[in-house]
Amino acid sequence: MSDWQKDVAGDEIWQQIAANLLMVHGGMAMLALLLLGALIPLHVQRSWRSGQNLGSGSVMAAINAVLIMTAFGLYYLGSEAVRPFMSWIHLGAGFALAMMLPLHVWLGRRARR
Repeated sequence: MSDWQKDVAGDEIWQQIAANLLMVHGGMAMLALLLLGALIPLHVQRSWRSGQNLGSGSVMAAINAVLIMTAFGLYYLGSEAVRPFMSWIHLGAGFALAMMLPLHVWLGRRARR
């Protein structure tokens, strides 16, 4: 996503901003993985056993799995043929997760009432 400004002539500031944003993004992703790891025994397993909010919870787990796989691919696989495709999938999954999280919470709270 930050690649759109990398070809601007004479403006290295965009490259520096993009690099810094990617570092922040990577750091936040590591924190998200820690939280996701804590959610599995504390929230996911308990909800799965009780049969609560299985549909949206499964979608949330799948989206997170796609994000993890595409992040791994973007970081470790250097293939320029696959990178744009994987980048768009990662971007779409990130937006899907941002939209799905409030829906998942809302559905869970509605079912609890």
